Amino acid sequence: MSTSQHSNLRDGQMSLGMNILGFGAHSGAWRQAEVHVNAYLDVDYYRNIARISERGCLDAIFLADGPALAGDVSKHPGGRLEPTVLLTAVALATQRIGVIATASSTYNDPFNIARRFASLDHISGGRAAWNVVTNAGDAAAQNFGLAGAPLHVDRYARADEFLDVALKLWDSWEDDAIIGDARSGHFADPRKVHSIDFVGQHFSVKGPLNVPRSPQGRPVLVQAGSSEGGKALGSRYADAIFTTQTTLEDGQQFYREMKARAAGWGRNPEYLKIMPGLSTVIGSTEAEAHARFDALNAWHGEHGLLEQVAGRIGIPAKELDPDAPLPWERIGAVAEFERGSQGFLEAQLNLARRENLSIRQLSRRILVGHRLLVGTPEQVADTLSHWYLAHAADGFNIMPDMFPSGVEIFVDEVVPLLQRRGLFRHEYTGSTLREHLGLPFPTNQYALRA
Repeated sequence: MSTSQHSNLRDGQMSLGMNILGFGAHSGAWRQAEVHVNAYLDVDYYRNIARISERGCLDAIFLADGPALAGDVSKHPGGRLEPTVLLTAVALATQRIGVIATASSTYNDPFNIARRFASLDHISGGRAAWNVVTNAGDAAAQNFGLAGAPLHVDRYARADEFLDVALKLWDSWEDDAIIGDARSGHFADPRKVHSIDFVGQHFSVKGPLNVPRSPQGRPVLVQAGSSEGGKALGSRYADAIFTTQTTLEDGQQFYREMKARAAGWGRNPEYLKIMPGLSTVIGSTEAEAHARFDALNAWHGEHGLLEQVAGRIGIPAKELDPDAPLPWERIGAVAEFERGSQGFLEAQLNLARRENLSIRQLSRRILVGHRLLVGTPEQVADTLSHWYLAHAADGFNIMPDMFPSGVEIFVDEVVPLLQRRGLFRHEYTGSTLREHLGLPFPTNQYALRA
């Protein structure tokens, strides 16, 4: 269906985030040598990507993270800088673009996380967001005294209580608590600074937070998860959901479901932004885009792509026939993957099932678990427009194949096409991430009780 056929189906403009995944979404990006091999440890590398993204008026940059060394360090750069520390430095080098940092609710405590993100919101002038993750996998658990990752249901039960505490801490200072009257010596009104006195199954927190309420009222909350637990958590608390749908039909279904769930919590569904991930490999022609993709694949061969599929479905690559369909009889129900990332797996399986893809074909349609588009700027803009206008997304989290060229191409070639179609801003109209996303300033829950 063409973009024009959807043109009368919704008003407004989409949101766009730039996901900085090391050297890029493609595992061969570091070997393409666009930047120095140690660039991923250099703050100027991230500042450059953020400034390019800000030039395109993107809503935010986004850093994924996990509290464990991931991947084979003999083949790929290992380790990541801590996101809130890094994004503090990035925020000071930019003016408008939001900064979204990932932190785990499974391996942190609410007071420290609430303080860290409130601090980032103050330092950035109201541009901070916390991407809440629960961390599947045993490697992280073993860094925190556990033999293995808690079960999926247990991780999300803890996350629910964690967010409840964090929200109370962020609201523990009312908006007008600070008087600041130097002449009289009255700094703050103690009646407007509240102990939260929280006692729950997982946490006991007295409060108040030792940071006054931040410029956005509270940092934006982002949630990345498409499992049942993730959907319940995101629909209740999140301002934006980064999700994994790989087909338009699945995107529309997820969109409708999450808006309905948000309404079920008494929320305005318009204030829950659904933002699927899209990996991009862009060239001025289709042939150029595929040549770029082939050059990246050449660093690790087809086997590297097949390994991604194999790792996601939990079957060794050597046991798979690349030119055959997925071995459905060996792949259990998604619900059986209690300790894994269910959303990524479900998205991958749905794409293969809907289009009857061989394993090799699937490997060339998925990158880092997300939908992959190899094509021209027009094709990328068409896809983003189609999903947005068809109510499959409110925006997108973009994951270019490699940096910095991938973000430069997107900003210089794709963004202008979206702007000409009236689907993306020409300039920032606000200064905070909430304003970029079209979200209201949150009411303080303790002020409501007064």
